[in-house]
Amino acid sequence: MADVKWRMFFAKNDTNSLKFILLMFLGSPIPKTNAKMRNSKWRPRNGGYFLQKMNSGFRTTVRRYYSCILCLLFISCQNSIIDNPFHIFATSSHILAARSIANTLKTSLGPKGLDKMLVSSDGDVTVTNDGATILKNMDVDHEIAKLMVQLSQSQDDEIGDGTTGVVVLAGALMEQAEQLLDKGIHPIRIADGFELAAQCANKHLDTIAEAFPVNLKDLEPLIKTAMTTLGSKIINKCHRQMAEIAVNAVMAVADLETRDVNFELIKLEGKVGGRLEDTMLVRGVVVDKDFSHPQMPKRLENVKLAILTCPFEPPKPKTKHKLDVTSVEDYRALREYEREKFTQMVSQVKQAGATLAICQWGFDDEANHLLLQEHLPAVRWVGGPEIELIAIATGGRIVPRFEELTPDKLGYAGVVRELTFGTTKDRMLVIEECKNSRAVTIFIRGGNKMIIEEAKRSIHDALCAVRNLVTDGRIVYGGGAAEVSCALACAAHADKISTLEQYAFRAFADALEAIPMALAENAGLSPVDALAEAKARQLTESNSSLGIDCMNVGTTDMKVQNVIESLKSKQQQILLATQLVKMILKIDDIRSPSDNAMGG
Repeated sequence: MADVKWRMFFAKNDTNSLKFILLMFLGSPIPKTNAKMRNSKWRPRNGGYFLQKMNSGFRTTVRRYYSCILCLLFISCQNSIIDNPFHIFATSSHILAARSIANTLKTSLGPKGLDKMLVSSDGDVTVTNDGATILKNMDVDHEIAKLMVQLSQSQDDEIGDGTTGVVVLAGALMEQAEQLLDKGIHPIRIADGFELAAQCANKHLDTIAEAFPVNLKDLEPLIKTAMTTLGSKIINKCHRQMAEIAVNAVMAVADLETRDVNFELIKLEGKVGGRLEDTMLVRGVVVDKDFSHPQMPKRLENVKLAILTCPFEPPKPKTKHKLDVTSVEDYRALREYEREKFTQMVSQVKQAGATLAICQWGFDDEANHLLLQEHLPAVRWVGGPEIELIAIATGGRIVPRFEELTPDKLGYAGVVRELTFGTTKDRMLVIEECKNSRAVTIFIRGGNKMIIEEAKRSIHDALCAVRNLVTDGRIVYGGGAAEVSCALACAAHADKISTLEQYAFRAFADALEAIPMALAENAGLSPVDALAEAKARQLTESNSSLGIDCMNVGTTDMKVQNVIESLKSKQQQILLATQLVKMILKIDDIRSPSDNAMGG
């Protein structure tokens, strides 16, 4: 440690400073050009300043000793290998940060994973075991830790599932990289070896993957896959019902010919109250609004909708001129003008054949009363995204002006009804039997807002899992079975490599084993024993579906337990984690504006 401190000192000071220290200890001749040193009161005469305080015999010994030490330090500081001595501490700091994030999420992995309670600065409480949500709500300052947060978010954006596993894998890779660095292997060689090992693992996944045909007449395999995704979530007590809802929602918007799923047609809506079992799939749109007047009918059938983005109010001049009302006659004339405009707007909507007006903007009580008199139900203050979804579902056109409203621009819905909830005054509109039956809404109920938000995240993961199977019908088996199989393949391939990368291959195989070990540990099993058994049985039986029995079913065959993951998700985890680790290993220093300000 002392040697490192000296090297840090000399790295930050120039060569003249080093020569000055040599002068003080060894008493070397002072350069004639340095008048300040030559004329100073502590000018060395028969040796260094400190050596003058010693007797002659001991002075000689000390001079020789320090001569060797300082010369070695001078040579090492000039050595290009440690031109920047801070790379040792930078790499260690990066690995520590990555491992800290991974260890935080490791306990949330698998069906027996624990939840995390996150409290925001405003006091909002979130309970979840979703990796992306945990990292998004964590207050992270370290630069590498922020990269881990982005890694989880990338997995969530691309796949929607596996956000915890990808971070745990990245942390395991960083831990293995630290051990290789301690052996003296260069970071670039480690990064390149990890890259080759990731390619080897992905090729092996292609060989063990199995086809998963999607059949609209037999949705049971998809439901079981969605149940696997929901097994670790807070809603697992009714995960059969939630899995069926997720599968039916995806199948409603999927195009099996092009193998495409339009997630924009699936809306998640929640309302506090009721039980999770009251969650339902609505073949239409649910809007968190009610009719503008309490005396309007609560149920409409064979509805023609006018979808408006123009307000029910008189036109206003788009100038800075103002209108002065100076007499009673002027006021009456202005009021009559407004009434005529309101009447004209309502009649234009009625003449187009509309029986319901959906308006993005609000309107005052006078317009609302006029709509009631003309028997034209209306809904106001409907948001932009909801307006677009209603237009897609009903087949209508969004109209920006009343003059442009025509019968062919109206949407159609079989039923529009108002929902009420218990003793509260909350109401919602349900638009069903739409012209475009592909638009669906998952209406979630729960005891509090926290449960509803977690249910939304859980169902989103299930939707993504089913979507991945529709777009790419190949699967591998979960429960750590795929990771164990890839680890065995990488370890076997390492024996065929004669270069330094064989160490990186074996380290990559050890990192892959972190996933099944975490699963076993979270399930209360012995991690080492469970992993050893899975590896031994996969080797002897040549069965890549053998993993960790987290649910204590009695069999480690994930094919029997129906623990399935999409091939795309597993390959994406390995690729993203390896790319991040490769990028981190190539960083040897961190510079910030504060360092420059201090002259560092």
